[in-house]
Amino acid sequence: MRRPYLAIISLLLLTGCLVGPDYHRPDYPTPTQYRGETAETPTAPVSLGELAWWQVFEDEQLHELIRTALSENYDLRVAVARVLQARAQLIGTRANQFPFIDVSADAIYNRVEGDRPPLTSQETFRPVGSLDLSFELDLWGRLRRATESARADLLASEEARRTVVTTLVSDVATAYFQLRELDLQLEISQRTLNSRRASLRLVQTREEGGVASLLEVRQAETLLYTAAANIPDLERRIEQTENLISVLLGRNPSAIPRGRPLLQQLALPEVPPGLPSTLLERRPDIRQAEQQLVSANAQIGVARALLFPQVALTGSAGAGAIGLDGTFFGPQGLFAIGPSLTAPIFNSGQIRANVEATEAQQQAALWRYLQSIQLAFREVSDALVEYRKQREFRVQQEALTRTWRDALRLANERYEGGITSFLEVLDTERELFSAELALAQAQLAERVAVVRLYRALGGGWQLGPTPAPAPQSVRAAGAN
Repeated sequence: MRRPYLAIISLLLLTGCLVGPDYHRPDYPTPTQYRGETAETPTAPVSLGELAWWQVFEDEQLHELIRTALSENYDLRVAVARVLQARAQLIGTRANQFPFIDVSADAIYNRVEGDRPPLTSQETFRPVGSLDLSFELDLWGRLRRATESARADLLASEEARRTVVTTLVSDVATAYFQLRELDLQLEISQRTLNSRRASLRLVQTREEGGVASLLEVRQAETLLYTAAANIPDLERRIEQTENLISVLLGRNPSAIPRGRPLLQQLALPEVPPGLPSTLLERRPDIRQAEQQLVSANAQIGVARALLFPQVALTGSAGAGAIGLDGTFFGPQGLFAIGPSLTAPIFNSGQIRANVEATEAQQQAALWRYLQSIQLAFREVSDALVEYRKQREFRVQQEALTRTWRDALRLANERYEGGITSFLEVLDTERELFSAELALAQAQLAERVAVVRLYRALGGGWQLGPTPAPAPQSVRAAGAN
């Protein structure tokens, strides 16, 4: 009686064997610094990407919008559902490593009719209950490799959720900055329109007094109508941007409450990128690609284990009785347990082909992982040079705007003094208006470059702290 149990114990001791390669992180030549860093780039112990989004963005209204998006956005809800799906799949896959026990019960009634011997009416009743056991001995680690793969899929889905969060935070911030820049352009256009109305009244007065010509009146009207025509287009773009933000928030199109003006957003004198070696651990898309590689690597072990025999332990225990013409015989008992073996002999190379397919999938996952690292370094370098050059452009555009503003002052003085014609004022006014709009766009581009750098560095995936109750005025504005 001891020999069968000793054999079972010996088989169980063999379950520590694992076929297939163990995962080791591939080497990648990490640069010592990002391309785009200069001598002026600050070296700080904390990278911009390590800051939480509520530490980078200072506008409380923007905080409220991001928190709403993180709780209501549909893309993020889909990502969360995929995490739950991967978690359930992991539980289901891991369950295969443990015994399965099923219970069954039957109560079978039979009646045979007859009117002559030996066929006479006969009734039988058989109640039976059984307890069945099935347990696959994981001799080659197939089930453990499958669990390893499912666990990596779960982690990959979690990193995919973080990628969606990072993208969502940057998209909301970018759209909000664009909205505030359009508000600034609208303010500039309305201020310019009021100024040109005053200029038109002045020219009309001078024309009535015989000092100015009707042509100068028409030129002043041209300036007025140019500024007026710009306002409806800006109002259209503002409303469409509000619709975009509403969709990001998981809402129907509605008005968006404002917070700080554009010039008070992202007051960062410098943006330290940090060490390139930390990028691999911080960016969720790189971590997602690595977990996909881990999963593909484990699937090789699952496929290779099918080349070896599979041993399962099955058992059954039952009890029942039989009733014959009202008389019961029993109870009857049954107990059986023993191993079963299945080994591949001839399958036309199907199993071997499956192994080669999983190895090819692992190679593809490897190249995708290395490519994601390469693209991440490129995005950081692009964002660094974009921020630096946009900042330089904004400084030059500010100087140009100041110059045109002073030139307009001088042109008006010369015109009112009768030294020059209104055409000089017309040209200067037009150039100043264009310079002011271009400056607003440059100020937006500089802030959007910071957002892109923040995203490229892997920042913004945190869900955020528990928000404080919003003031009644803010809640009412958000409901409009």
